[in-house]
Amino acid sequence: MMITTVDRVEGHRVVRTLGLVRGNTIRTKHLGKDITAWLRFLVGGEVREYTKMMAQAREQALDRMIEEARALGANGVLGARFQTSKIMSGASEILCYGTAVVLEREEAL
Repeated sequence: MMITTVDRVEGHRVVRTLGLVRGNTIRTKHLGKDITAWLRFLVGGEVREYTKMMAQAREQALDRMIEEARALGANGVLGARFQTSKIMSGASEILCYGTAVVLEREEAL
């Protein structure tokens, strides 16, 4: 599956546009991680526990978008984007979306 943030892939042409696909997940903070994060806040630096949690959430949202695209028969997603929103205190949604397409290699001249 070809996933790209741009609207075209060099060496390929879009033979069919299948439509919008998306994947999302909602993650909440963990009390143990909150305590560690609070301690890091006091001394400064990256809150690695939350960095890891958000990276995992992005991967899950991406995987869900790819699953939806495959179900439509796509072999690519163009214009892929991520969006994050706060749902409530301590909970965030990660959304990944793009346009599912069928790509075909262009013939070399």
